[in-house]
Amino acid sequence: MSGTEIDERRYLSRLKPSGFLRNALREPLSVGALVPSSRFLAKLLVYEIKPGSKVIELGAGTGTITQAILNTGVYAQDLTLIEQNEEFTELLKQRFPETTVIQANAASFRRHLAPGTELVDSVVSGLPLLLFPARFKVRLLAQIFKSLHSNGCLYQFTYGGACPISRKLRRTLSLKASLIGFTPFNVPPAFVYRITRN
Repeated sequence: MSGTEIDERRYLSRLKPSGFLRNALREPLSVGALVPSSRFLAKLLVYEIKPGSKVIELGAGTGTITQAILNTGVYAQDLTLIEQNEEFTELLKQRFPETTVIQANAASFRRHLAPGTELVDSVVSGLPLLLFPARFKVRLLAQIFKSLHSNGCLYQFTYGGACPISRKLRRTLSLKASLIGFTPFNVPPAFVYRITRN
């Protein structure tokens, strides 16, 4: 077991008993899973992120994907974490003190960014888009693509196989989806998509 995995287990143990599961059951639209993302999914999500990139992570949870982003060579000061759950937000602040951690609903995260915040290269989303109504997805995607450079990418995982942004909605918003890969080593198994402007 690597040092990173040991640290992650140590931090997860600081959650109250069954903390992740309790939060998932209490706020299913916020948490979207019964267990944290696996390191296999995290590696697949960040596979294309280059060292020195500026990144926003949506739905950072307990930090599994956050750590994978940092492992790509992204500087902590260039990483902004958006998390709605208060308990997870406090955990993220402890684990990643040099990143910017914002407690906010992802659909309005831009209101919480500092004035003059630069556009980013990538947005990595751990949000359960399949559970969200189309109206919410439109608001969320507008926020995301206002935050990205013109050639920036949204990386989104899903448990459903098909892209969680429907073909119709992609056409409406002039977006293109490409499947990056699939990992069976997650609970449940997951697919990762790259979403870009057409």
